[in-house]
Amino acid sequence: MRRSGDGSSDSDDPAPEEPVGYGRPPLATRFRPGQSGNPRGRPKGARNLSTIVASALSERVAITENGCRRRITKLDAAIKQLVNRAAAGEARATALLIQLVQANEAKTSQPDIERVGEADAIVMAELQRRMGRQP
Repeated sequence: MRRSGDGSSDSDDPAPEEPVGYGRPPLATRFRPGQSGNPRGRPKGARNLSTIVASALSERVAITENGCRRRITKLDAAIKQLVNRAAAGEARATALLIQLVQANEAKTSQPDIERVGEADAIVMAELQRRMGRQP
């Protein structure tokens, strides 16, 4: 609508309003360029527990073995100590060592991906038939 006499209209606003709705928040609430959506969130380079443990276990320590000084990782040193204590007859060390060996064997004996079950073979044969290739 026009006011009589001054010649102004609603479309002469210096900052026209942008549409607001789904996916278009108001300009006042949008993130500013360079501002994170969660400025107090996890800082860059923050490490989790597994990363900290892995880095601690990969540090090298100097040991003397059979009169020779060597540098090995802390994980290697811990395993050597565990094996030596188990060999000396310590029951708790022996039980822990057996658990570690069994867990390692179970992890390495995962089912082969190469082996195809009977149901999978039927599905693959049907797909080849549909694609025009004979098995």
